[in-house]
Amino acid sequence: MPDYPSTNPAGINYFSMLWSIVTITIHSPVLVQACLVGFFTSSTFTSYWTTLTFLLASPPYNYSSVLIGIFALIGIGSMCFGPPYSRFIIDRFVPLFSVILGEFICITGIIIGTYTGEFTVAGPIIQAFFIDLGLQTSQIANRSAIYAIAPKARNRVNTAYMVSVFGGQIMGTAVGNHLYARGGWVSSGSASVGFIGTALVICFVRGPWEKGWVGWGGGWGIRRRDLGPKGDGNDVEEGKESEVSADLGEINVQSGRDHDRSVAEKVVDELAAEPVGGESRKPSREESSGTGQG
Repeated sequence: MPDYPSTNPAGINYFSMLWSIVTITIHSPVLVQACLVGFFTSSTFTSYWTTLTFLLASPPYNYSSVLIGIFALIGIGSMCFGPPYSRFIIDRFVPLFSVILGEFICITGIIIGTYTGEFTVAGPIIQAFFIDLGLQTSQIANRSAIYAIAPKARNRVNTAYMVSVFGGQIMGTAVGNHLYARGGWVSSGSASVGFIGTALVICFVRGPWEKGWVGWGGGWGIRRRDLGPKGDGNDVEEGKESEVSADLGEINVQSGRDHDRSVAEKVVDELAAEPVGGESRKPSREESSGTGQG
């Protein structure tokens, strides 16, 4: 089914769209920063899960393939933190702050798992949880930043970002396997520490309000500027509730006035129709004038 309304009103052909992915990337500092951070962060994910099998299958663990596969269920716990993290962090602060926070979560887990994993299985378990949580939070924040670049070309922007992420995963698998074969678990994990360190450097090279490629122009503020004075999403909701309450108050006042008016008219009609001498009649004009003269 065609898009309605059309997201391609200019009628750009397929090959021009592919080339526009490159042009959008090279002209957008935000997208380039997100792509580089996604590249290095995703490399630690595949490096960990590839070399984890080698670690757990060898002494002192000697786990079976089924037990090793159960480790994947650790990711369910990190998924539960996605909605509250988005509500309290991503919705209130600039995306770069959320990305940096996710990178620190990743590097914390990698350090714990790398340098304790050969002695206790608790290290790799903590690392799995922290890597999944940090990667998820940083990717959500990166997407919220890049989708504002070209609202009518979000698929192309997302394509550029995901190509860099997949490239990082391929690199992480290759480097992790190579280093594990040469130096073991600590060697491959140390490379992941370096990857996250590189991602953090890229984050700090360009600030959230910088319009160019490098620098912190525009200030150091981490709160979003498109929200109310409190910096959270509750301001808009409270404003809407106030407007609704005011409208309801006006409606109630108007309804009360209409009700009072209808009651007064009803009383006048009843007085005019009171029975005089056993008959219901309205006073004549002469009687009304005579009563007024008396």
